[in-house]
Amino acid sequence: MTAPVTLLVIAKAPVPGRVKTRLTPPYSPQEAARIAEAALADTLDAVLAAPARRRVLVLDGAPGPWLPPGIEVVPQCAGGLDERLAAAFALDPGPALLIGMDTPQVGPDLLAPALAGWGPGEAWFGPAADGGFWSLGLTSPHPSLLRGVPMSVPETGAVQRRRLVEAGLTVRELEPLRDVDTVADVREVAALAPDGRFARAVALCGGGSIEAGAAR
Repeated sequence: MTAPVTLLVIAKAPVPGRVKTRLTPPYSPQEAARIAEAALADTLDAVLAAPARRRVLVLDGAPGPWLPPGIEVVPQCAGGLDERLAAAFALDPGPALLIGMDTPQVGPDLLAPALAGWGPGEAWFGPAADGGFWSLGLTSPHPSLLRGVPMSVPETGAVQRRRLVEAGLTVRELEPLRDVDTVADVREVAALAPDGRFARAVALCGGGSIEAGAAR
């Protein structure tokens, strides 16, 4: 049965030099983009395998051959990440669950609790190991729930969760996950999901190209 929830994925197109720049070095820009593409592909696989009313990729950049059928694509708006997240939720007036492309270990089983149907005034929050959040679900999205939340800092998750509570929402939590931001994250997440495209891409790239590292 299809859940009455829209699944949103916010992502950046896997273009060398524009994604996962914190992985270079030891990885080359091309290797970092290959790893990012695999992470995005695994994430979209999970979205396609999960029951949802709509599946929407909110993309910074142009879609490529990595995009599977069954995913709507809309461009990200301009502005900071808080503005872009708020705009992503504005795409659908109903309940929506948003995830990023940095948790390729996610699967439909991890998303399932937030797709089983929500009560009035509920929100879902997936904390990330770095202090941020990897997922956010809102029944009646409003820009004020996101705008002004400081992004990409250790207190991002705490501030966002507090914003939900202060709005009178009942916050339910998904399992904490680790985002892929650093080389240490790459290795740990690949070990957690050894059968995915992400782990295969990491294995192919190894520890990064020696030539790329030497060039720097």
